[in-house]
Amino acid sequence: MATLTTLQRKDLEKLQAEHPDYCLELADGNITIMSPSGYQSDEVAITVAANLWNWVKPRKLGRHSQFCILNSKF
Repeated sequence: MATLTTLQRKDLEKLQAEHPDYCLELADGNITIMSPSGYQSDEVAITVAANLWNWVKPRKLGRHSQFCILNSKF
């Protein structure tokens, strides 16, 4: 009869240290190798950020220092 072992956080940390290029997830005692996000999720994130920026900027909301850095001319 096979014995199932529930993996712990220390197991995940050890595996992550051995394979730093992989995104790993520990859920319910199982370690899963996660696939990297693709261009589709990047496109969604950029669209959300752009829409948020276009709403925040004219209303002069948020932290002022960020707007100064982004608008400064080099």
